[in-house]
Amino acid sequence: MKNKIKCVAIVLLLMGNLFDLPAQEAGKKEKKEKKTEEVVFLVSMYCQNCKKKIEKNISWEKGVKDLLIDLETKTVTIIYNPQKTTEEALKKAIEELGYAVEKVCRDKKRTE
Repeated sequence: MKNKIKCVAIVLLLMGNLFDLPAQEAGKKEKKEKKTEEVVFLVSMYCQNCKKKIEKNISWEKGVKDLLIDLETKTVTIIYNPQKTTEEALKKAIEELGYAVEKVCRDKKRTE
């Protein structure tokens, strides 16, 4: 009799966990949805080596999610996590590579 009660209790616990699983998954998805911001800088780069140097160094900066460099327009677009870095820190990182940097457009909030 005790074994039957234990088995029923275990089955009920397992069933309860199965029904709770979709709610837990929904919570995980909400946590994964992080806000990002975008900033565009005008950078004094002039060749492919400049582009590579910026790609190599800035893509590894803390909080950087994506980096788009357009050599023709001399712009660097950075999508970053504002909880891990700031516009000013990213600008300073590019300046430390030896380039003049100027912000050219407003930030855009995004979700991943």
